[in-house]
Amino acid sequence: MDGISDVAVGVKRGSDELNGASNGSDSKKLKVEEAPPSRVLHIRKLPNEASETEVIALGLPFGKVTNILTLKGKNQAFLEMGTEEAAITMVNYYTTVTPHIRNVPVFIQYSNHKELKTDAGNQRTQAVLQAVSAVQSGGSPSSDVQEALAAASSPVLRIIIDNMFYPVTLDVLQQIFSKFGTVMKIITFTKNNQFQALLQFSDPVNAQQAKLALDGQNIYNSCCTLRIDFSKLVNLNVKYNNDKSRDYTRPELPAGDGQPSLDPTVAAAFSKDSNSLLGKIPGALNPLSAAAAAAAAAGRVALAGQAGSSGVLLVSNLNEEMVTPQSLFTLFGVYGDVQRVKILYNKKDSALIQMSDANQAQLAMSHLNGQKMYGKIIRVTLSKHQTVALPRDGLDDQGLTKDYANSPLHRFKKPGSKNFQNIFPPSATLHLSNIPQDVTEDDLRLLFSNAGGTVKAFKFFQDRKMALIQMSTVEEAIQALIDLHNYNMGGNQHLRVSFSKSTI
Repeated sequence: MDGISDVAVGVKRGSDELNGASNGSDSKKLKVEEAPPSRVLHIRKLPNEASETEVIALGLPFGKVTNILTLKGKNQAFLEMGTEEAAITMVNYYTTVTPHIRNVPVFIQYSNHKELKTDAGNQRTQAVLQAVSAVQSGGSPSSDVQEALAAASSPVLRIIIDNMFYPVTLDVLQQIFSKFGTVMKIITFTKNNQFQALLQFSDPVNAQQAKLALDGQNIYNSCCTLRIDFSKLVNLNVKYNNDKSRDYTRPELPAGDGQPSLDPTVAAAFSKDSNSLLGKIPGALNPLSAAAAAAAAAGRVALAGQAGSSGVLLVSNLNEEMVTPQSLFTLFGVYGDVQRVKILYNKKDSALIQMSDANQAQLAMSHLNGQKMYGKIIRVTLSKHQTVALPRDGLDDQGLTKDYANSPLHRFKKPGSKNFQNIFPPSATLHLSNIPQDVTEDDLRLLFSNAGGTVKAFKFFQDRKMALIQMSTVEEAIQALIDLHNYNMGGNQHLRVSFSKSTI
């Protein structure tokens, strides 16, 4: 019985802490803000569906997690670290880098509790903690824990990177993942226009720990999100040591066709920059320092061996009967802020598109090259041009050149905008937002069918201001986005359309 009353006390005091943080009563607020360091941390504003494992993962990189109490109805949790020192490191880190669970920012502060007394009979929590601590100590987990770690039988992780605004290299991955154990091999490749990697640890336990701590985290500030799964492979076969693949156990392998690994100046920026948190906290990610990001973004990494690193793209094999500057502006505008578009006068199946910078050009190229637009597979490459020239005053070029520098439709004008986190490859499912209250599912199905496609599925979000709509092919979805992004739904409410990572 004692245990249960302790839990009740824990919950009650937890709610007091919440009140102090939210209702503005000064005396309590002071008490909350000035709570002295404690190994128990109070975590607020958790998303409804957050799991205990995800909360524990926030603490993992900083040391052993010894207990957890989640207050489901209040979207809060208490996390007990093994030592006060670990808790202090964790709080200091998360004051500079906001922690996220499922893309929602959460808030962490010291609790007034010095330890968590929860009902020891809460077996599920104990099992989760036991699994995690077994993973952390590198010991061999007991049989019931092995069940919890069943998925982790492979030492190989499959890593997908979403929102790749800055180039991510093999060396950056090695630096991040080696905090969790010995990285033996890495292979990087592009599949479905997304940068992916297979990374092999010496031990499956390390792979489990890295996945727990890093899945869903951003490498740079609000971009380059890691999506991590276990691979079905248990061993990688690496033939070459270069910038695409590496076997750290066999330094004698030839370089093959790839370029050498990182440009030394970039490597130095990544490893030595004093502001880079990547080197400071075990297992923690961070927005890499500006200098390192700038070095990477300058194109010496991802654009090595390609013409120039300007923000101008050359798009060819367009359907010249159908394409307009506006349609290119809308489609390429999903991946960056398009400044100018010029359809070539003497070669109307080709166009130059000037993005805001080289990163956006790289992003648009990696997502749109090889996609179908108006029935033709388009080719997107980096142009040698640094800018797109406007026609001289008084010269009519039949509306083939358009300047969009001051367009109100740019998605990425605001730094740190949510749009940075919602950049996905073209997909058959579209995300709709800014839907007026009186618009029904039938209205939207009809609108999207009229764009020349077949609507396979539809789902409103709870507030009905957003929805997912699934077309029968990616090409139809691309067409619908071009035709209906910014469509006036009446009352001057313009529909916003983007590609979704979800399916219905």
